[in-house]
Amino acid sequence: MPMQVCTGAQISCSMGLAPSVFTATPMLASMPAGPPGHVQDNVPFLNIAPFGMCRSPANPAVASATAAASGVLTPMPCVPVTPSPWVPGATKVKLGGLPALHDGCTLQCIWGGAISVVTPGQTTVEVT
Repeated sequence: MPMQVCTGAQISCSMGLAPSVFTATPMLASMPAGPPGHVQDNVPFLNIAPFGMCRSPANPAVASATAAASGVLTPMPCVPVTPSPWVPGATKVKLGGLPALHDGCTLQCIWGGAISVVTPGQTTVEVT
């Protein structure tokens, strides 16, 4: 079974150059591993911290810098844009009526990056 994702989980983006940290929106009393996440914890800079530099040519800042460098890919600071929720989410475990977030979920950035969970932030709670 997948592990539930909590505040402090390490996440990565396929277009980012550095890992990042997930922060759940507090819904429940503080837990030893930090608040657990749900699928709507997808807000950039609140739940999803930047991934260092972005190398996606779909990102306008990267495209502009790359054009200025005569076509040489030029990464620019990451500014995640994640309008959709994490998928698929837990099918049985709900937090405030929303599916719990587990380490098999992914989140899509509009610049083409796929965000995934590297470590869930805890090692004891499994969700389905």
